[in-house]
Amino acid sequence: MKQLITLGGGGFSMEPENPLLDRYILAQSDKSDPKVCFVPTASGDSDSYTTRFYDFFEKENCQPSHFSLFKPPTRDLEGFLLEKDIIYVGGGNTKNLLVLWKEWGLIPIFKKALEQGIILAGISAGSICWFEKGVTDSYGDGLETLECLGFLKGSNCPHYDGEAERRPAYHRFIESGEVGSGIAADDGAAVHYIDGAIHKIVSSRPDAKAYRVYFDGKVIEEELETEFLGERNN
Repeated sequence: MKQLITLGGGGFSMEPENPLLDRYILAQSDKSDPKVCFVPTASGDSDSYTTRFYDFFEKENCQPSHFSLFKPPTRDLEGFLLEKDIIYVGGGNTKNLLVLWKEWGLIPIFKKALEQGIILAGISAGSICWFEKGVTDSYGDGLETLECLGFLKGSNCPHYDGEAERRPAYHRFIESGEVGSGIAADDGAAVHYIDGAIHKIVSSRPDAKAYRVYFDGKVIEEELETEFLGERNN
């Protein structure tokens, strides 16, 4: 079973007081004490980002670790990564992430991890990277499109409700044909794929959603069924 969980936003880095999405990711492993490895490449292996990862996951039923390309944990990168149960990719600059992963030979390792049943998860850049194309601010001057890995079909836009320019930019790119149809996710929404198909969409906030966005004479935005992981206040 190939599992990918893509977060539009949220998790330990954006909602440190709201554990719902990260606990959902942990619960998808068949291990009671899964090995979860944080990959902060897109942030330049930010120490503060990595610290926030440990601040949360050290309190959970799991074995946290992190994978740095600036301070590699071992010469055997494949061996280090393929003994994990969950690989969790952080946000930041998607372009730099892809360049570094290619240079270090990580892309086939992540593909092998997925095929071996290791859960791949990620937020923002760590969501975009798995799709064919994504909407990114990697170039520093507005939003652009970016060719990504293609582990998942279609395009992806995170932070759909969290950044004002995201929705109109994604619509514009789809209307022009610059990207194909795809999935947009609000901050606090996560899309869980099994074997390349959407299995479930979950959220850490009642109003966080995911959408299928496509072109059929005009741009159509279809709200997808989303399960709120918390308790609703009536």
